[in-house]
Amino acid sequence: MRVAIVHDWLDAPGGAEKVLAQIIECFPEADLFSLVDFLEDRKLLGGRPVTTSFIQSLPFARRRYRAYLPLMPLAVRQFDLSDYNLIISSSSAVAKGVLVGPGKTHVSYVHAPLRCAWDQQHESLRAANLTRGPKSWAARAMFHYLRGWDAQSANGVDRLIANSHFGARRLMKTYGRDAAVIPPPVDVHRFELRTHKDDFYLTVARMVPHKRVDLIVEAFNATPHRQLVVIGDGPQMAALRAKAGPNVTMLGNQPFEVLKGYLQRARAFVCAEEDFGIVPLEAQACGTPVIALGKGSALETMVPVGEARATGVYFGAQTVVSMLGAIARFERLRGHISPAACRANAERFSPAVFRRAFMAEVTRTIAAAGVRQPVEAGQRSGVVRQPDMSGERANRHPEAAGGADAFTPGASDF
Repeated sequence: MRVAIVHDWLDAPGGAEKVLAQIIECFPEADLFSLVDFLEDRKLLGGRPVTTSFIQSLPFARRRYRAYLPLMPLAVRQFDLSDYNLIISSSSAVAKGVLVGPGKTHVSYVHAPLRCAWDQQHESLRAANLTRGPKSWAARAMFHYLRGWDAQSANGVDRLIANSHFGARRLMKTYGRDAAVIPPPVDVHRFELRTHKDDFYLTVARMVPHKRVDLIVEAFNATPHRQLVVIGDGPQMAALRAKAGPNVTMLGNQPFEVLKGYLQRARAFVCAEEDFGIVPLEAQACGTPVIALGKGSALETMVPVGEARATGVYFGAQTVVSMLGAIARFERLRGHISPAACRANAERFSPAVFRRAFMAEVTRTIAAAGVRQPVEAGQRSGVVRQPDMSGERANRHPEAAGGADAFTPGASDF
């Protein structure tokens, strides 16, 4: 069985790339495809070569490939996958839109639908200063086209997989289809527990509009006695550097050991809404509490103060006032959060659990499609047999109940 793995783009290591690395572990002989590949750390890909699209060669693609969004549906459909039996896409934009024939099986791990075309259209327009005028209407027309293309492209997928129950509901609203839920992997063994914390807060994210790093920076600008460290890079980096006050340190992208050191030493990790936040779980693996928006996947990856073995605090709305209220509440109640509880919560999301669940879902999809089953491990194939992990508990976890009660009162990359 020949296997192709298709990813949106490879520019920097992030949560989607960590999922991709585990999919490659499941299918070590698969061929890799991506619209662009500018990834410097090749260890995530196991040193594998990547087939890229024509966008790779367009002017300024290394720094501005997102500007070619209108061409991406065309580009992804130029990949010739006719020689492959199984296609796996890792998609937060267009990867799931590859052309797949009727005799083949397509499984898509969808981190999120194309955000700028769906529920975050207005936020994207505001971030690009395109709320009015001819350019605004041109952008809205483009998003309308992309919505139609994106909805149609989901019809070519045999099985959708979401990263959370929140993500599965988003896929149902967007595509009208059920999705399996397999949380992303968190390699907790790379993050050691540290009980002593320094006096700074931390956020780690790509500098893109939907991550709302601007909101976090504004909150700490309003409280200059609190220190914030920001790690990450992206299109909004220059604007955020200009906005940051003297108590906000913008570090850009950092090597793993530096990132891990900050995750271990931070007083708390702060983030806005996430489709599924892997880095907040990595922070918890280091024993670091999390302050996050009380909706979305945070309801599935955090335990709020007030419940047993709490790991963090929610804020109720994506506003500076709400976030500051949650930070103040955390500082009052931080004694109710133990580093050991944070670590234990993160250990529910191991790579081995992810690989086992992912392989099981792929195998069920192949069987349902009537396609030949994967050959045994040891033969030349893109599918490998997983080790016996029967002793590990399944990673199926319900949403936290009573999320609204946990809120503090008053308080892509496209």
